[in-house]
Amino acid sequence: MQKFNKPITDIIKERFSCRAYSEKPVEIQKQEQLKEFIKNLPAGPFGSLPRFELLAATETDSSALKGLGTYGFIKNPSAFIVGAMSESKYNHEDFGYLMEVLILFATSIELGTCWLGGTFTKSRFAKKIDLKKSETIPAATSLGNFMSPEQQRMGWASRTAGSFRRIEWEELFFDGKVDVPLTRELAGDYAEVLDMVRIYPSASNRQPCRIVKHGQSWRFYMRRTPGYRRDTIKKILDLCDLQRIDMGIAMSHFELTAQEMGLKGEWVVEEEAEKQPDEMTEYIVSWKSSDK
Repeated sequence: MQKFNKPITDIIKERFSCRAYSEKPVEIQKQEQLKEFIKNLPAGPFGSLPRFELLAATETDSSALKGLGTYGFIKNPSAFIVGAMSESKYNHEDFGYLMEVLILFATSIELGTCWLGGTFTKSRFAKKIDLKKSETIPAATSLGNFMSPEQQRMGWASRTAGSFRRIEWEELFFDGKVDVPLTRELAGDYAEVLDMVRIYPSASNRQPCRIVKHGQSWRFYMRRTPGYRRDTIKKILDLCDLQRIDMGIAMSHFELTAQEMGLKGEWVVEEEAEKQPDEMTEYIVSWKSSDK
């Protein structure tokens, strides 16, 4: 994977959901940077590699992206990154991880972004990227230039202020069991890593990720939001599981920050981990630290 041009903690803090863009298309140089970054993406933590494509308008084709489905609240997007995934056990988590890496890279080159989560399998996105029968499109992101430096500054300020309205630290991170809050002191070198996880974007700001410190392991659990798109409804409506995608986003913030801080480790599925601490919570994966 290519390197970012600034500290990942700065990029994570700078990213915000930008819903209105300048009508100026994304510069060709930045389009090429994005394409190169997409081309060099590795597989996700669980080994699958979704297919991502950049759809961008040019100065001579400003209408190229009209009608591509922008939820009605995205104004003047001049590009989209669309991802397609095939079926596998952890495909949603890998998709969320890698799409967030792409979004953070776009942020690092001064582009605004906004996650568009849902299912686009029967949309115009599907036609644009020649979607295969074995693939689904669980999410996309809009891209574009900021309308002004002031919008960028205000967006960052609003994003920073919004982070303080996220779920509190002691409700997200635990020591040994999911009912024992973890202190910053016990988190040690990983305290800043967890800070970056705490501000990850999630569908409807539900933040399903919970992390339990267990010895050298950081165990990731998904706590379902009660009634949030039940499995039967998802199947009927052909909806993707956005909370699993959220888990991948949280994992990307964790690993990218840990790597930058020189904290070594790897993703493993621990058979001995408590699989379901309660009816709403299930174990997903662990970051196994190799630091002494």
